[in-house]
Amino acid sequence: GHGRSGVPGGSAYSLDHLAADLDAVLAAVLRRGERAVVAGHSMGGIAISAWSDRFRHRVEQRVDAVALINTTTGDLLDKIQLLPVPGMFRSTRVAAARTMIRSLGGAPLVQGTQPGSRLFLELMAVGAGADPTITRFLHELFAATPAAGRGAWARVLVDEMGPRAHIDLSGLTVPTLVIGSTNDRLLPMSQARKIAEAAPNLVELVEMPGGHCAILEHPGDVNGHLRELVRATALAQRISS
Repeated sequence: GHGRSGVPGGSAYSLDHLAADLDAVLAAVLRRGERAVVAGHSMGGIAISAWSDRFRHRVEQRVDAVALINTTTGDLLDKIQLLPVPGMFRSTRVAAARTMIRSLGGAPLVQGTQPGSRLFLELMAVGAGADPTITRFLHELFAATPAAGRGAWARVLVDEMGPRAHIDLSGLTVPTLVIGSTNDRLLPMSQARKIAEAAPNLVELVEMPGGHCAILEHPGDVNGHLRELVRATALAQRISS
C-alpha cells in the first residue's frame, strides 16, 4: 500500500508478509552468487529483522551485512515517549500509544496538532530544530500513501509488536550496524540498545542527535556509517577470498 504498489485486503498485512516481500525482492534482484548489504529505517528495519527470523536459512546466502536504523524488534507500545507518564501508569501509557498509532496510521490529512497533521508528524518524527523542509517532505509522503494501507500497517505494528516478545534476532548472523537517535520519541534509543544487545554479530551501535528520521536529519553522518559498513564488508570478502 505504499508508493505505486496496490492496496490489498486487510489479511495481506502481517510481519510474515513483510518478511516474504523482502525475501522476494532479494531473490529478484540478486544474481547467482551475489549478496547484498541491506539497510532499513523504522519499518524497513522491522522488515529485515522479521526476514532474518523467518528465512534464517537464507540470511548468509543473500546478505553480507545489514543496517538497522531508528527501528525496533518489539515492546513498541511501552517505549513511545509522546508524553511523560509515571511508571505506575504503564497501562495507561500503553493504551494511549495504541490509540495514537492506530489514529496516526489511518488518519486523513487535517490541520492543527491531531494525528495526520503536519505538527503532529513533526512532534513524532523529527527532533527539535530540524529543518522544516523535512517535516514538509514527510507530510507529502503521508499524503501520498493511501489511508487504508497506512491504517493496516498501523494495526500490524500494534497487534504483532505491541504486546508480543521481541523478534528473535539469533538468525541475523551477518555483520550488523545499529543506529538510534537520542531524541527519537517514536522508537527511542533504548530500542537501539536492545537490538545491539541481541544482534549476534554487532559491528557498531551509533547514537545520533535528533529524532526518528536520522536518515533525513543527519544524512551525511548516516551515509558515512553505511559507506564504512560497505567498505568493511568488501574488504572482508577480499581477505576471505
